[in-house]
Amino acid sequence: MHKQKLLQLSGNISNTPVSSALVENIDHFLASSVHDMKNSVTSLLAGLEKTLTVAEMEKLSTYSELVQVNQEAKRIRNQLVQLLIAYKLGQKIYPFDPQEICLSDFLYELEVQYRSLVQIHRITMDIRVDADLYWYFDEDLIGGVIGNAINNAARFARNRILISAETLGNKLVFRIEDDGCGYPDQILQKHGDFMRSVSFYEGNTGLGLYFATLAARMHRNYRHAGELHLENGGSLGGACFIFRLP
Repeated sequence: MHKQKLLQLSGNISNTPVSSALVENIDHFLASSVHDMKNSVTSLLAGLEKTLTVAEMEKLSTYSELVQVNQEAKRIRNQLVQLLIAYKLGQKIYPFDPQEICLSDFLYELEVQYRSLVQIHRITMDIRVDADLYWYFDEDLIGGVIGNAINNAARFARNRILISAETLGNKLVFRIEDDGCGYPDQILQKHGDFMRSVSFYEGNTGLGLYFATLAARMHRNYRHAGELHLENGGSLGGACFIFRLP
């Protein structure tokens, strides 16, 4: 009797529908979890960067491995930040705040963040920007977009990365170029439709391109919005990440 009663209880539990309250709150739970993970990775990065600051490349045999771990941790943190921002945008609680930004300061600060990675891989990273160029945009959003593009270029470049910003017409144009083998055809064939290309079931999250498209569309000037374009070739013959803001 006791065993039969237990089986009956198990059957009742398995047939019980998932609580609607749980389903409604799962996005908040996931957002909180992502926030906690982001804080943990940030703490990890602080320790790694402190170690790399005091370590000497020639004397520490694992220096290059630590740099690589540091950059992978940065990539994870950036993705977690992008997830949180995407969530806030979806909930309409993101504090969108365009400010007038000096492009030379903006790009050189990003260059410093990725300097150790390109040095380890013996990659030259150049910046071309007018010292007097200013533009209005949300620095956190666009910093995430351009930083992610630099990180990707560093992974596939052979010897050089070129980062540039200039005005063409009425738009600010960022270009992150490398001398690698370029984007694969399946990415270029999306023709800029990166938001529809995300598929969890196919293993194609495409988070970086999705986030870049989202950030671009947030920036509007009358009827004009930002846009993302990918191509191969450019001045270095490899991948070209082109990001325009009105």
